[in-house]
Amino acid sequence: MEKDLISSSFFADNDRYADIINGIGCDGVPFVKGEDLQEADTRVHLGKNWGLRKNRKRAAVKYRDLLRKTAFGMNFAMVGIENQEELDYALPLRVMCYDAGEYERQAQKIRKETWKNKKGLRGGEYLYGFRKESRLYPTVTFVLYYGEKEWDGAKDIHGLLDLTGLPAGLREKVSNYKIHIIEVRKLKDTDIFKTDVKQVFDFIRFSKDKHKLRELLDNDQSYQEFDEDAYDMVAVYVGAGESMLKWKDKHKKGRKVDMCQGLREWLADERAEGIEEGIAKESGRMDRLIIILTKQNRQDDLVRAAGDAEYKERMYREFGI
Repeated sequence: MEKDLISSSFFADNDRYADIINGIGCDGVPFVKGEDLQEADTRVHLGKNWGLRKNRKRAAVKYRDLLRKTAFGMNFAMVGIENQEELDYALPLRVMCYDAGEYERQAQKIRKETWKNKKGLRGGEYLYGFRKESRLYPTVTFVLYYGEKEWDGAKDIHGLLDLTGLPAGLREKVSNYKIHIIEVRKLKDTDIFKTDVKQVFDFIRFSKDKHKLRELLDNDQSYQEFDEDAYDMVAVYVGAGESMLKWKDKHKKGRKVDMCQGLREWLADERAEGIEEGIAKESGRMDRLIIILTKQNRQDDLVRAAGDAEYKERMYREFGI
């Protein structure tokens, strides 16, 4: 299963989407509910001659992951979510194009309505189809980064520009565009989330700490009845998709999965595999030590190493095993 499809399916739920908006965009304050969100067109039209009335050139089309029209009182905002696992050092440019494309889509709609009702249009308003009082909905994109490597790329357009040699005055006038990257594995506080987004993010950020994962299962009862798409989301981002997914059907009832049982069995498998690997590794080291000591006729050392773990480790260090 593709990670992009699973993550997009998970956040297609409007309650989770609203949780991201409230938790990240509104500092944990519950401004919006899932019912306040409307699904929006994710196509981004990129092309030349934007805004010209008689443009007949076909623009290139790209697709962003998710976009919602969100009510804030009497106003609206357009909020996008991008799921990202790999480092993309040109990401500020991509996100800027997504947001600019959304603004242009809104502007095109305004132009169409303006030219339909031309009454009172003069000069530039008539030429460009945009009245002085016309306004666009604010647009923002949140990038959810799941990668294990720390994000070391630019977080604004200035970070992509070579400004060497530009006079300070000119450099200050080069417009910037900041993007919002949320490194899921580095989140310090997930209590800002009120849906199963919290449990999913917790499991992803602690996926390398098996002791912490067991604590999560023991202390958070919500893992006992997990939505199937939430279980899939965890499975593909903790680095054990196949082994975790094989337990899903066994512990699935309807569209709910007992994640506690499924993950305990996965952790048990991980522990068993680790023990087997450790035994195999130790067996290989001992075989090499036996060969070396036998060739050197050091039978006494061999016998001692077989019964004394500390002495055996000393032999390993001596021969670089």
